[in-house]
Amino acid sequence: MVKQREYPQSGYEIDFIPVGEGKKNGDAIAMRITKNGKTEIYVIDGGTKASGKALVQHVRHYYETNRVDYLISTHPDMDHISGLKVVLEELEVQELWMHKPWGHASDIINDILDGRVTQHSLSERIKESVRLARDVEKIAKDRGIQIYEPFQGDWIGSYFQVLSPSNEWYIELLKNFDKMPATRSNPMLENKAFASSTDSVDEDWGTETLKEGGETSARNESSVVLLGILPNDHRVLLTGDAGIQALTNAYEYAWDCGYDLKQCRFIQMPHHGSRRNVSPEVLNLLLGRILPEGSPAKKTSFVNTSKGAPEHPKKSVVNAFIRRGVKVITTKGYRICHRSGYPPRDGWGPASPEILSPKVEK
Repeated sequence: MVKQREYPQSGYEIDFIPVGEGKKNGDAIAMRITKNGKTEIYVIDGGTKASGKALVQHVRHYYETNRVDYLISTHPDMDHISGLKVVLEELEVQELWMHKPWGHASDIINDILDGRVTQHSLSERIKESVRLARDVEKIAKDRGIQIYEPFQGDWIGSYFQVLSPSNEWYIELLKNFDKMPATRSNPMLENKAFASSTDSVDEDWGTETLKEGGETSARNESSVVLLGILPNDHRVLLTGDAGIQALTNAYEYAWDCGYDLKQCRFIQMPHHGSRRNVSPEVLNLLLGRILPEGSPAKKTSFVNTSKGAPEHPKKSVVNAFIRRGVKVITTKGYRICHRSGYPPRDGWGPASPEILSPKVEK
């Protein structure tokens, strides 16, 4: 532990912890939020076991506590959930927010085409497909930690509202999770894979090659999308691996609640900057339309990438953010912090933002 530092009366720190190596990326986020002298600690996703250990060290060293008030799993992919086991085992977690898909077998059993599948066998099949999520739940239960499922409209702590998924849409998405049997309403989706390509095309400020119609997996679309309303009315949008459908649903729900997501000054770039998760239309909703060339950036986006990540973030996605007035900063294997109110940390220098790329992926 470091010597106790003086906390501000109001402020926040959002820390992205690097996850993975090479082509493997993940998410691990720690947050400290203080208002009127009261502090809440959040951890959102844990990445791998190694990044889970880094999260524990980060919370202890920089936040000077062993307590995590709210631990949130956005979705059960290994590169997001593995490290949560370490956090649960080594820190004092008060609440765990995670989806429990096996508990929704009764909601979809009547739609399963194979009559041999029972509710019990379906639940067991789901448990096996998301084994890490089951491990996380077991650790939490053994430690007496309260577990809640995050659905649209829920508030987590004092600052975060869940924008997506709704309970109903989550059940529809669950039908298309990996290794699920076919259903009447949702035949098995094709899980498209895009081959890497060394070919490139030209872009400039006025030429955008990012396309509409990108698709990601049902698991990714089930990612918890969070709107944070932080001290001094600073607004942040955290997206996990959400895709175009989830982000559109999040925007529409927020709008119905009286929030315009374009007012968010900090945005997590979805799915490490994948082209399959965003489009010009959805970015216009979330960020605003393309600005005149040379306009100053008034928003910030963090994207978690491993050191030397060869494919993420996609240059076409970074360019699309930059055109809409967003400063893009990637972890590239290092910790990065977005803060307000809290003083700079010793040894932490300013991060270099990405610049508009003249060549992007074909």
